[in-house]
Amino acid sequence: MTGWSCLLTGAGGFLGQRIIQSLVQEEGLQEVRALDKFFRPETKEEFPKLQTKTKVTMMEGDILDAQCLRRACQGISVVIHTAAVIDVSGAIPRQTIMDINLKGTQHLLEACVQASVPIFIYTSSVEVAGPNSYKEIIQNAHEDEHHESTWSTPYSYSKKLAEKAVLKANGCTLRNGGTLHTCALRPTYIYGEGSPFLYSVVNMALKNNGILKSTGKFSIANPVYVGNVAWAHILASRALRDPNKAPNIQGQFYYVSDDTPHQSYDNLNYNVSKEWGLCLDSGPSIPLSLKYWLAFLLEMVSFLLSPVYKYQPPFNRHLLTLSNSVFTVTYKKAQQDLGYEPPFSWEEAKQKTGQWISSLVQQHKGTLKTKTQ
Repeated sequence: MTGWSCLLTGAGGFLGQRIIQSLVQEEGLQEVRALDKFFRPETKEEFPKLQTKTKVTMMEGDILDAQCLRRACQGISVVIHTAAVIDVSGAIPRQTIMDINLKGTQHLLEACVQASVPIFIYTSSVEVAGPNSYKEIIQNAHEDEHHESTWSTPYSYSKKLAEKAVLKANGCTLRNGGTLHTCALRPTYIYGEGSPFLYSVVNMALKNNGILKSTGKFSIANPVYVGNVAWAHILASRALRDPNKAPNIQGQFYYVSDDTPHQSYDNLNYNVSKEWGLCLDSGPSIPLSLKYWLAFLLEMVSFLLSPVYKYQPPFNRHLLTLSNSVFTVTYKKAQQDLGYEPPFSWEEAKQKTGQWISSLVQQHKGTLKTKTQ
């Protein structure tokens, strides 16, 4: 269990940064290679300040650059692959998402085989399982049930294929004659300080007199706090390095949630921000079934215009389904196999997220004050 090294892809992202903060506290970890396409200036300043004996090496490189990946994997014991393009609105070209999320994962698996990296942990998504219809109710789904997304939208489709590739690679022979062991973690919707989705929701509300735009009134979801997802990755890396635990985990996937109450996405946004004066939109809303057919018509318009003009609808059927379904999972298997117990309670997660939202509110007030002077 001692004297090991780890490569983390997507290290500059929302989840990646939290995994780094937890990783550097791990016993015997000599080096973390933090790989991302680029790092924001504040991240470049933050990583070297981490109080730890572990060496943090920042590497800027493309997940589609096979040579870069081979270099990054040299001498590494564990790869944690979080790098991905997340897009549910259709703003990013399909090919870009498929390339980064699927091809990038395949390139990284190949680099692990060539560099004889024995452990590969993949950050998947609950979206590979569903929801497939807002009319379908799925509660406390677990790994033994067969839930698979039927959407062909690029994000969920690319994550589903990439996860399959990772789990299929389990047991592959490495260049040095060793064996590759893999597993995948499927977090539910991740919230917390630094969340890009929460950032855009709060910013939009601040520009709209503190009224939170409805994103998912009819949903029942179990969101998960970012610190708990990071901890699940640490436990997966420990378990796969432990000869006694590893055989049960190899080739498996795990749902990752926590004790955040099951609630709608609208209520989550409200619960973490109400202390700072933000409130839910109390205006009338279009019935979901009508909105769904409207989304279908807008998608048709987009398709018909595509040869001459790129029209991006304000919402689509997949996004409506994701944000308005009853779809929850249980983390019992992760508890059983990985020893996963969420270190952050709902109250702590809410408080930490709220403090970050408070800083966004203060920032907004400061900007308004400057403009009026």
